[in-house]
Amino acid sequence: METANNHQHLNKVSFAGLLVALGIVFGDIGTSPLYTFAAIVGEREITETLALGALSAVFWTLTIQTTIKYILIVLTADNNGEGGVFSLYTLIYQKAGKWILYPTIIGGSFILAEGIITPPISVSSAVEGLRIYAPNLPTVPIVIFILLLIFFAQQFGTQIIGKFFGPVMFLWFTFIGAIGLLSLSSDFSVLAALNPIWVYRFLVEYPGGFWLLGAVFLCTTGAEALYSDMGHVGRTNIRFSWIYVKICLILCYAGQTAFLMHHLGSKMEGTTPFYSIVPRAILPFGIAIATAAAIIASQALISGAFTLIGEAIRLHFWYRQKIVYPTDFKGQLYIPQVNWLLFAGCVVVVLYFHESKYMEAAYGLSVTITMMMTTILLSVFLRVKGFSKVVSFLVPAFFFLIESAFLVANLIKFPEGGWITILGGLVLISIMWLWYQGRMLRRSLTVMEDTAPFFETLKELSNDKTLPQYATHLVYLTGSETPDKLEQETMRSILERTPKRADVYWFVHVKTDNEPFTMKYCVKAIAKEDVYHLTFTLGFRIETRLNYFFELALADMQEQKEVDITSRHPALEKYNIDGDIRFVLHSSFLSHENDLPFKQNFIMRSYYFLRRWFSIREDYAYGLDASNVEIEKEPIVVAEPQGMKLTREE
Repeated sequence: METANNHQHLNKVSFAGLLVALGIVFGDIGTSPLYTFAAIVGEREITETLALGALSAVFWTLTIQTTIKYILIVLTADNNGEGGVFSLYTLIYQKAGKWILYPTIIGGSFILAEGIITPPISVSSAVEGLRIYAPNLPTVPIVIFILLLIFFAQQFGTQIIGKFFGPVMFLWFTFIGAIGLLSLSSDFSVLAALNPIWVYRFLVEYPGGFWLLGAVFLCTTGAEALYSDMGHVGRTNIRFSWIYVKICLILCYAGQTAFLMHHLGSKMEGTTPFYSIVPRAILPFGIAIATAAAIIASQALISGAFTLIGEAIRLHFWYRQKIVYPTDFKGQLYIPQVNWLLFAGCVVVVLYFHESKYMEAAYGLSVTITMMMTTILLSVFLRVKGFSKVVSFLVPAFFFLIESAFLVANLIKFPEGGWITILGGLVLISIMWLWYQGRMLRRSLTVMEDTAPFFETLKELSNDKTLPQYATHLVYLTGSETPDKLEQETMRSILERTPKRADVYWFVHVKTDNEPFTMKYCVKAIAKEDVYHLTFTLGFRIETRLNYFFELALADMQEQKEVDITSRHPALEKYNIDGDIRFVLHSSFLSHENDLPFKQNFIMRSYYFLRRWFSIREDYAYGLDASNVEIEKEPIVVAEPQGMKLTREE
């Protein structure tokens, strides 16, 4: 079931890769023992069916959802080494119908919405261990302070501290496995819960057992993030490290179950099953390592959000934003707007819920929806890869049925706080859909014209000394990959009004490559020394620095004696002074001369609203210096008014 794009690094196993996988990939799912059993048990009276049924449900959820679906199947769907819902979309969108757009947007939106819950619940669950020593300790200020430090540190990158993520998470998994085994040694009989009959008894015999599936689901919420991080560490490293991670997780859950079996008939008060199995002598260390693991889990999710938005921008699901590459670490990026919006959302969650046990009500619902969308895309992927219709339907249908049960059980969380992530997801869906539809409508209005007569005119214009010189090198960005056609607005910009005479005309096309770190250019000489078409092919993880890249290409071409960068102005040419470079960009706006139907009007006005107030300007997006850039405004007319007559009065 391997993809055609079988990259070597995906299947390479190394000790360093396994360690990095522990630090980057499993942070979210690795901190779930802090709160999963606490959410299941809550303040209920502990019974044998509750304790053993919960362990059985957790074990089989991790086995079916995480191991079989994600580790064994979904990880095979890589797009040039990258994973995640958007990468899966790019693999299949050309062979699927337009409908595939909708599960992609829904899945991407809800996994981003979950980002405002994961850091607060992970950090709160860890910090609340301090209440064993100080029951009345106000944890909210501590949690917000830790979150502030996490989000503030994003702008500096994680190249240095990131090296410690793997060892710290290895220590964390070893710790939870060891304390779980220690507690389990008092009652190995709880391992009988691995028999799936206990799942049936949990769902059928325990009052309200089905509705507790929403709490059980918390044990696998990090599985979707696991798929998104495949490009960082490779498929095989994830698979091998998962063996150790799962063993430690199951030992920890089994140890918590053994503790619960020794307290049948009682209720959990003032502590959680996790901290109850930590020996008192090492409890301070347990709280410290849990807090460190929670910080790493939060860091991994935030980095994942940056990557997800970066891919959404590339696929035109999101408006352009300022992207910073704080270190030379491969693939690491920082998006200020996303960072501080996530922080604001996390603070609101902490202030609204106060404690992790209340945050559990909002956690998991949106991830369930994301997993269901991934399952839908997986069905199409299997069909595209040549599997029979029966297999392509039945395998995803099996997972979809299980996820539907989790979704129904999670719906009771909606009035208890789940509405927060659902609302966030709906807002993100609206933004993605409106931006995508608006951009597609805008592109459909672009008129492309044949360039043969236009280029002849340019050659004459370039050598017409009677006109004032506008620039030595005049550069226009174009969406055309070929010099055979160009945008009508570009031609009008040069020839109409006051003609723009330049020594050399450049038409530059920027193409995004499926490879993450490609940097190359291709040039076609339309008229040597006068007109060129230049294409930059950049990987989707490469920051667009067009000013810098153009100068590099120009210098390379001069070295090859393909172009002379010296100004042709008589006063400058005799002193061999380099000519200037001027970029001209087009920025459209919705003209008042439109008579649009309600839907188109809403889409276009929303698109230009987002573009005006949230998207960065074109020159910033392309990495151009403001000193040599001119932005020309172009009115967009989608539908001219019909049936309007102007009467002349005498």
